[in-house]
Order: sequence, then C-alpha cells, then structure tokens
Amino acid sequence: MVKCGIDRVKEFDHVFRGKRLGLITSASGVDETLRSTIEILAERYDLRALFSPEHGVRGNMDAGAEVDTFRDPYTGVMVYSLYRQDSKRMDPALLDLVDAVVYDIQDLGVRYYTFISTMYYAMEACSEAGKEFIVLDRPDPLGDQVEGNLMTPAFQSFVGAYPICMRYGLTAGELAGMIHAEQDLSCPLTVVPMTGWRRDMLWEETNRVWVMPSPNMPRFDSALVYTGTCLFEGTNLSEGRGTAAPFEIIGAPFVDGYALAREMNGMDLPGTAFTPAYFTPTASKHQGAACEGVHIHVTDRAAFRSAETGLRLLFALRDGYPKDFQFLPATAEWGRPFAQVLFGGREITDPGARADKILQDFHRDSEAFAKRKARFHLYE
Repeated sequence: MVKCGIDRVKEFDHVFRGKRLGLITSASGVDETLRSTIEILAERYDLRALFSPEHGVRGNMDAGAEVDTFRDPYTGVMVYSLYRQDSKRMDPALLDLVDAVVYDIQDLGVRYYTFISTMYYAMEACSEAGKEFIVLDRPDPLGDQVEGNLMTPAFQSFVGAYPICMRYGLTAGELAGMIHAEQDLSCPLTVVPMTGWRRDMLWEETNRVWVMPSPNMPRFDSALVYTGTCLFEGTNLSEGRGTAAPFEIIGAPFVDGYALAREMNGMDLPGTAFTPAYFTPTASKHQGAACEGVHIHVTDRAAFRSAETGLRLLFALRDGYPKDFQFLPATAEWGRPFAQVLFGGREITDPGARADKILQDFHRDSEAFAKRKARFHLYE
C-alpha cells in the first residue's frame, strides 16, 4: 500500500514539534486507517487553526457555497474560511496565529479543481508573512500523464490559478515545489513524501480507499473523466450533477441519447465507450427535467484521454444541436463566459473553433509541460 504524508507523521515529528500549526484540509485528509488529519494533528501537536477550502474542512458544502468561520465541534479548533464571496485568499492576520501552515488534501491532478488554487494562494501568503509551508503529500490519482492546454495568463482565475495543463501529472508536493521555484517564493517549504508510489500508478493501484474529495466526486471513475467533462459546466448541458454519476453522464432535454451514443462510439476514441443515458437531475442544471445524453464508460484506463474525449463530445453537441446548445453567458463574478474561464482561453467559445485544431494545441502544450515539470518530480 502507498503511504501518504499523514501516515509518516511520526517519522517526521521534528517538522511539527514545537510549532503552532494551521491546517488546510478537507474530508479527504485521512490516514491509511481513515482517521482524520485534523484529529491526528490536534492530538499530537499544537493545532491552533483550521483553514477551510471550497467544500469545507469536513466536506459538507456544495460546489461554490460560501464557507463560514466557526469552531470545529469535534476538536474545539477555530475554522477560518479561505472560500468567501469577497476573497479566496488567506487574511494575513490569520497567519499571526501560527508558525507553519500544513496542507493535506487529496487532489485530482486537474487544473480547475480549486484545492490547488488555495494551496498556491496560501504559499504566497506564507511567503509574505515569513511562515513555513508543509505539504503532506498524496498520490496524483491520474498518474503522470499530461493532457490539455496551458492556461493563457490573461485568463488566470481561482479555477485556473497557475499556468499548468488541464491534467498536469504532479502530486501536490511536486506542484508546490514547482510553484515555489518558479515564483521565487521565500516561505520555507517542506514536503513530507509518500512511500510506495510510482509515477505510472493510477489510483486503484495504490490500494487506498477512495474518500470523496468533494461531494460530486463519488468514485475514481468520476475523477477519470473530470478533466474533459468539467468543461460542460460552462454550457447549458447537465454535467451529471444531481445524478448518481456526476461528470460521467452528460445530457439535456433536447438531446437524442441513442443518436449521440452512436455518433460518439463511431469516433473510436481510445479507452472509452458510450451508452445512451436517460436521467432526471435532482439538482443543478435541468433539475426535475427529463434529459437524454450519454454515459461515458472508461474501458481502458491507461489508454483513456479525458481531455480529448470531453472536447469531442462538447463539439459533437455544439454542432449537432446548434439551436439548443449554448455556452453560458458572462457573469459579473467572472467577467467572461465560464467556459472560457475553465478552458483558460477564449478559443473554446469561438463559433469557428474545431476540435482537431484545439487538439493540436493540446498536444503542443502538454508535450512542453511534460518536459517543464520533470525537474520537480519527487518520485520515479
């Protein structure tokens, strides 16, 4: 079994002992026995503060829901929100409470999963305040593979805070090392490394239990498809929220599921198959409305390419339903269409955009990023 950073706390006792600690974590912050990192650090060390990312430290908040400040009822430690309407950054005054900030969240290895944005912002705050930053490392569940485009700097946002590819092939500790070096941050950085993890491993090879990192990531299959199907959050298509298979089921009331499945299967995309899906979401887009679409099945996890699959499906729906398909309009929060925010560029919403051209850009960017990230690898 792979041992994560939290499983090795006793070996690295010197990193934590005698320091006032703040902890950024979520429901996925557990050790190999599924005991919470919160309880472990509170029992062994001087845990002064919990810093809550999106979804809350206990994983009880929906996507986008503002996180409150409160006292954790189980440990008595105060919880301070890092996910507020007015800011997603750490209040500098909070760092007066601690000597070091510890980060322990199971990530997906996907750019727009916001936990890594919180990590980046916290590292910047620690550098400004002269505080130490400690990462309890965990596997990248998608392994070493890189997919998709690099975010255009002008499109930097909380769902794309750093110029990395959609699927970036680094652990949180490795990404922290990249950010620390490339941004010339001054905070002392310590990564408590894993043992037993190899770069070619996908999640199921780790022999660890999947604990939902967020409410709509119920299983590893959800994470496998997320790189590509998260783009549907910027459209009027349901991305499967309010169903038993979020991000695996895509559709809308205007879609012919049988015809779409047949079209997608005709593309012979590697490692995947499509079946018609008939569903009525209980939440989010098209709540209570009968929808049709496709269920994406990953048949070969090593061969599957989520970014290409999601993009091909999105363009098939755009071109197949030109009167009904829509990219969601710009909002005051983002200042541009959300599809562009997720994609990290405006090409995705260009009426003349073609999948083949965007996939050429994906290949160029991912090839360059794979070389760029290699010097930050901590594992073979």
